[in-house]
Amino acid sequence: MTTPPAPNWHERAAALAIDGRAVIAGERRAAVTGETFECRSPIDGRLLAAVARGRGEDVDAAVAAARAAFEDRRWAGKPPAARKKVLQRWVEGILAARDELALLETLDMGKPIRDALAVDVPLAARCLGWYAEAADKLYGETAPTGDDALALITREPVGVVGAIVPWNYPMLMASWKLGPALAAGNSVVLKPSEKSPLTALRLADLALEAGIPPGVLNVVPGYGHEAGEALALHMDVDALGFTGSTRTGRRMLEYAGRSNLKRVYNELGGKSAFVVFADADVARAARTAAGSMFFNQGESCNAPSRVLVHESVADAFVEGVLAQAPRWQPGDPLDAATSLGAIVDETQLATVLRYIAAGHDEGARCVAGGRRVRESSGGFFVEPTVFDGVRNDMTIAREEIFGPVLSVIRFHDEAEAVRLANDSAYGLQAAVWTDNVHRAHRVARALRAGTVHVNQYDEDDITVPFGGVKQSGNGRDKSLHAFDKVTELKTTWLRIAPAA
Repeated sequence: MTTPPAPNWHERAAALAIDGRAVIAGERRAAVTGETFECRSPIDGRLLAAVARGRGEDVDAAVAAARAAFEDRRWAGKPPAARKKVLQRWVEGILAARDELALLETLDMGKPIRDALAVDVPLAARCLGWYAEAADKLYGETAPTGDDALALITREPVGVVGAIVPWNYPMLMASWKLGPALAAGNSVVLKPSEKSPLTALRLADLALEAGIPPGVLNVVPGYGHEAGEALALHMDVDALGFTGSTRTGRRMLEYAGRSNLKRVYNELGGKSAFVVFADADVARAARTAAGSMFFNQGESCNAPSRVLVHESVADAFVEGVLAQAPRWQPGDPLDAATSLGAIVDETQLATVLRYIAAGHDEGARCVAGGRRVRESSGGFFVEPTVFDGVRNDMTIAREEIFGPVLSVIRFHDEAEAVRLANDSAYGLQAAVWTDNVHRAHRVARALRAGTVHVNQYDEDDITVPFGGVKQSGNGRDKSLHAFDKVTELKTTWLRIAPAA
């Protein structure tokens, strides 16, 4: 049996025909104004598609379609087991379109094709399949009211759910919002980032092919200040799930107050502390920090960008990280051997380079990287960058960079490590590296973060919630807890008359 040849991703990319129109009420539509925006690849600047520039009128049409679908119960009225079967067909379609979706993701936001194939597509399918399987396993409750009454507590879909997702994991973040919302019987209007809208549009096509009724899933591409703002302000959207920056998350809360007080769930940024004690496996901690920081070009809200290392092992840790740098040099994202791809666009490239300059200016020591590379490709690439001698009050230690930049901060003892780790506006994730089980539990409890990893990082599953505290937001994606965001609890009280 011969092994099939490896795909030529450049040839496949050249042959792609991409439809950039919105998906509203079960059909592809141009924007009401007829306007489009250019979707260009950060790999080489090629034009991928002219994408519909959705504005308020388009959001109105999408929300009206979602409301009509919800009110006539074409989806919400289906038995949960029937919704499950349709969602499972959708997952089958996604897996059948694996190569196409991975290629769209790579071209659109610059991640390596090997990661899109091995991570983004299968995890999105796993997420949607898991929620499909959960659809007919959500039970209600009865309250202990006494013999003369029966109080039923049931979950009902909230109605029309708005979802605004970021550009760094477009397909996966969309699946985190869509899975529980659709499994529970809601209708959805999805606004993908204008930086990476293509897989969201294709997912909607596949959903319709699988049998999700028209109007149940609508996708309106466009800019945040136009389509995103219109969705967040809409009076007929019942709940809004947002993943993105803390700055924009604040606006989502303002928009809810200015409109119908819709519930808003924000999953926002991070500046995760990765704490390495002297008794840890320092070599493994260094490998893990480098791999987690430079994966996806550092464009991950939970990236361990703030590494706190005990002063006695800090030099060895830095040497371990530097030894990993050759594995993470930027390359052609369409080459299956590439591990670090392109920054999503020129604006984000400038942001990353500005933070690197701030690190230099404030006195941190750049011990690796720090430069733009591969300029002749026409794309946006930055070397994996490591700063040592960072103080916790420096800009690169305080603000989310969203690029492949790791900062090393040295500490003296456990109390200082905890103080520095918690001295942040963010609280998304953290890590504790130690061979002392008492310290592991002690420090994990002391850290203010939504997830604390112990002697590992980025191990994950759909069965556990994802989200943070403080300015990392109040949202929890994944797990059964995600249903809390897209369902209402209803109490039905029945008085039981005594026997005559």
